[in-house]
Amino acid sequence: MRKVWKRRWGKFRGLGMINPQSLLITLPEIEIAVFGLITLLAAAFCGARVTRHIGVLAIISFALAGFTLFCHLRLHFLLNGRLPVFAFGTQFVDDGFARFVKAIILVASSLSLLLSWSYFEKDGSERPEYPVLILFATLGMMLMASACDMLSLYVGLELQSLALYVLAAFRRDDARSSEAGVKYFVLGALSSGILLYGISLLYGFAGTTDFASLSFALRGQVQATPGIVVGMVFVCAALAFKVSGAPFHMWTPDVYEGSPTPVTAFFASAPKLAALALFTRFVLEPMSGLTAQGHQAILFISVASMLWGAFAGVAQTDLKRLLAYSSIANVGYLLIGLLVGGKTGVQAILIYFTIYALGTLGAFAVILCLRRGGKAASSLADLSGLSRTHPLVSLAMSVLMFSLAGIPPLAGFFGKYFLFLAAVQTGWLPLAIIGVLSSVVTAYYYLRIVKVMYVDESASPLDPLPDWGVRFVLGLSSLAVVGITLMPSPLVDEALRAARGFLG
Repeated sequence: MRKVWKRRWGKFRGLGMINPQSLLITLPEIEIAVFGLITLLAAAFCGARVTRHIGVLAIISFALAGFTLFCHLRLHFLLNGRLPVFAFGTQFVDDGFARFVKAIILVASSLSLLLSWSYFEKDGSERPEYPVLILFATLGMMLMASACDMLSLYVGLELQSLALYVLAAFRRDDARSSEAGVKYFVLGALSSGILLYGISLLYGFAGTTDFASLSFALRGQVQATPGIVVGMVFVCAALAFKVSGAPFHMWTPDVYEGSPTPVTAFFASAPKLAALALFTRFVLEPMSGLTAQGHQAILFISVASMLWGAFAGVAQTDLKRLLAYSSIANVGYLLIGLLVGGKTGVQAILIYFTIYALGTLGAFAVILCLRRGGKAASSLADLSGLSRTHPLVSLAMSVLMFSLAGIPPLAGFFGKYFLFLAAVQTGWLPLAIIGVLSSVVTAYYYLRIVKVMYVDESASPLDPLPDWGVRFVLGLSSLAVVGITLMPSPLVDEALRAARGFLG
């Protein structure tokens, strides 16, 4: 029996699927998976009374994974320089781009957990599976950041998505939350079917699912076959759904409005970055051999997202729906970086999304501060008179809104500057003009929020501020935006280093 198992293990290792290097490369993901299983057992056996303890364990796991990423960074440069390293054959890749994205995902997931503690306690819907779902969603997102094959792409995407469906409908007694979960699940299942069909077409016509092999096969063809083009378009459509790019954005406003506010804050930050990172890797690697066809699809999604997110957001009176349309517009800006391509485009994407994630998390922290008579509020009118009752909160919100609007000299201006400058330098001047004009429109509803806080009178006072978690996230995001405004060079340098690690 021992000889049989030795033979089987030798064959398994001979396939290159398990070796010490693969385990070392995926150590952050392994740590989160182990903590996820531990917290799952704790939630099953101990019940709701350990919810906050499980949340602390989840944040500890994120911190441990972040420390491991930092150690990977030092070890990787000592051994390999900027060259990427692959794990489990060519399923996963460890490079500067993946590490940068994973670091932002871990920070966003930790801050989203801090936002949730007092919210679910006050609503009486506190349950221990919430941090467990956040853990497994984060695991899927980290796998997405390193996915280098269609199969690993699908596994990471579905691991994230299944957890997000449950999180959207987490408040089972709330009709709007249940509706958000059902809408997200139905449309998400449709996008997964489209993704699988696109993958099957690519495999059928190209004979491989590996990103590098796909790129090589497409570059070697004088003219791509219709089957490959259709497969690429289907995969792009599915990924556009995940990043909520128009016209695949239809789920975003309803899901953002109906989901619990901490869940919406999570949706707007970490999962969007993971999907965008996957989109970036797919477009700049396998799709690089289909430049003309790929640019047409991405150009349409980018322009449609910028215009629809800008003009549809003007009419919104609910803050969560307004931020949903803001996210759609910002996806349009980010897709400019994909059209630009190269190190400049990837650097601009990473800079812009880091600033956007900080501003969005801080904005949702302000929404969590809006409670009257113990009930959560999220309409634009609920911000009336906030400057008189909570002056520091209104000041922080003003900083975040000015940054999201791209008004100089705040950090958001640098994000849009890098994107639009890269577009102009690479010949996408009309696209940059559309981006600037849509930014002017979005600035209207960002500045309207500031006007309501400082000019309009409040009918009734707000409740006292929530616990330290919400205040910590709001303060950290505001200070981070101000810090990037004063010293943008660390973020710019790290983003450039990540882009070089990705594209060589």
